[in-house]
Amino acid sequence: MVKGTRFAATVWSAVALSTVLGVSRHRHAAEPTPPHRQTVPAVIWHFDSLAPGRPPAGFVFGRTGGGRVGRWIVQSAPDAPSPPNVLAQVDSDRTDYRFPVAAAPSPAFTDGSVSVRCKPVSGRVDRACGVVFRYQDENNYYLSRANALEDNVRFYYVKNGRRIQLANWTGKVTSGVWHELRVDFQADHAEVYWDGTKRIDVHDHTFSGPGRVGVWTKADSYTLFDDLTARPRGP
Repeated sequence: MVKGTRFAATVWSAVALSTVLGVSRHRHAAEPTPPHRQTVPAVIWHFDSLAPGRPPAGFVFGRTGGGRVGRWIVQSAPDAPSPPNVLAQVDSDRTDYRFPVAAAPSPAFTDGSVSVRCKPVSGRVDRACGVVFRYQDENNYYLSRANALEDNVRFYYVKNGRRIQLANWTGKVTSGVWHELRVDFQADHAEVYWDGTKRIDVHDHTFSGPGRVGVWTKADSYTLFDDLTARPRGP
């Protein structure tokens, strides 16, 4: 699987980043930036260069299902894994089959890894945090999500707006605490890690081409996200 595999670094020029995303480069930038010294071949979104109350530059926002589209904004958070800011979905629409998605800009890739630090804060219908990969549009992507009201982690594909569950792990998902959710994927094989421990191992071939990565919630979930990381697998 992807874990332990060497990945090719994604290299972005300062000019290209500032031109495409319209924000200045910063140590904790809202745009994707290679980690320090490029020792890890990943692209990370820290959400820190924008003033709170604005959506992150370059992201595309959508919604699978019904209800309102969702509202994604940068917020300050004293306990952010990489302070001072995080990304939050703050619309509290309780429509049950409603899945707001925030898709990151490039890179789009087929095999690799996506991870995020997430904190499920509140929600009466659901209290979920998720990551998507091989994202084509708001109705077509792979998804893994954790739910603090159900105490489980699941893996799905969403095709033509229909969500199909492929695997489930039952275990504690604590509200008000930062967690790490990661998916390593190669060809038809995906492994889901929750707080560093592998919980799901699944095969599926619904989406076999490249796509973007992003974050996801459900219904009225108020969830915080930080350090969204895309790590394409090298040749």
